[in-house]
Amino acid sequence: MTDTSKYHLPKGTSADGPYDLLVTPESAGWGHSGLRILTLRPGQAHTLSTGDSEFLVLPLTGSCTVTTDGTAFELTGRTGVFASATDFAYLPRESVALISSADGGTFALPSARTERSSLSARYGPQKNVPVELRGAGACSRQVNNYCLPGTFEAEQLPVCEVLTPGGNWSSYPPHKHDTARPGQESELEEIYYFQVAGEDGFAYQRVYGTENRPIDVLAEVRSGDTVLIPHGWHGPSIAAPGYDLYYLNVMAGPGQDRAWLICDDPAHGWVRETWESQDVDDRLPFEGLTQ
Repeated sequence: MTDTSKYHLPKGTSADGPYDLLVTPESAGWGHSGLRILTLRPGQAHTLSTGDSEFLVLPLTGSCTVTTDGTAFELTGRTGVFASATDFAYLPRESVALISSADGGTFALPSARTERSSLSARYGPQKNVPVELRGAGACSRQVNNYCLPGTFEAEQLPVCEVLTPGGNWSSYPPHKHDTARPGQESELEEIYYFQVAGEDGFAYQRVYGTENRPIDVLAEVRSGDTVLIPHGWHGPSIAAPGYDLYYLNVMAGPGQDRAWLICDDPAHGWVRETWESQDVDDRLPFEGLTQ
């Protein structure tokens, strides 16, 4: 049995300095992906040095101004993760940014270690974020595709967020992306950061390994919890009835082509075929998302 505590980080257990959550490649025990959660009080500011990684500044709640290299990006943000998608800012490696918030807020800072620095800091408008309704029936969920191949240019960082109505399963069928197989599967580490609607809301996250690379995680997650997925099949993410589920996905790996190719667990991949005869859950899209 895997030591689940190594991969499930309950809220507050990985706080460090100004960050509610600090996951670095070093703390995770891998090589590429990271995530910081930053809460700013009204009028507060924070200086972020990106070092050897590229970053997004992605509002979870509230708005902020991101100033870097003489340019200021005004992020309108949102009132909460279930209210709408958000605009965001991209920061390249070896840059310094001041993140300030007049009214306060909480901001996700996903990152990917990269050796390339061909891109400049940029603004990502909310109106350009592709919103996808994926699955059907009890597997219906919504995916906000912020920074994926084909949606927003980055060096190596893919970022999206998934919203799952209460009682539904997402990240299903279970899938993996831990082996480089050109055209079939990418090698990507992944971070899941959760928010659950309701004061007592909870959900479950499953991760299990292959015969040669065992891992065994079944975690009850609540708002502010994080699950690290170094390898293996991951899914389902199960939203308890009555409690809508949100998670932010951050991925990065050694591949230089920034592909996101997944492989379904062959025992469960057939489930996708059943969606053709089912309707998408009519609770989707979540309010405010009309694309």
